[in-house]
Amino acid sequence: MAWFLGLGITGVVLLALSLVFDGLLDGALGGALDGWLSLPVVAGFLAMTGFGGVIAQAATGVGPMGATAAGALTGVGTAWLTYRFSRALMRDQTTVTPTGADLIGTSGSVVTAIPADGFGELLLQLAGQPVRFAARSAGPVARGAEAWVEAAPSATSVLVRPVDR
Repeated sequence: MAWFLGLGITGVVLLALSLVFDGLLDGALGGALDGWLSLPVVAGFLAMTGFGGVIAQAATGVGPMGATAAGALTGVGTAWLTYRFSRALMRDQTTVTPTGADLIGTSGSVVTAIPADGFGELLLQLAGQPVRFAARSAGPVARGAEAWVEAAPSATSVLVRPVDR
């Protein structure tokens, strides 16, 4: 029983180390196992093989061979579940990050007047959030006016034209 407990504890320690050394074994063997040799999968296999063997011995009184078989069966099941869960997490996609091109054609409100030869500020909605941008225009635009974005030369500035209504 002590061997199985040692194996289970080793698996738990490896699982804790996988938080620090994530991806260490993923590239081993040239990616031939494609995630099956990842540290969390190996740790899950070892931990459940050890603890499954202990449980099988304690609950049913089987010998070392039966406990090894039961532990290996639970270890393989846990390794498979760990692999599937990690693949599902890797496929999780987030929405696309907005870029300057997403601003072109949108309208906003001028919060600081835009002079003909300098910068003012324009309040735009970017991904549902109000964001202030430095704004330039060919002509002056008064505070409170609505302006359309014609270009986004940088991440924090836009070129605008006033909206005629």
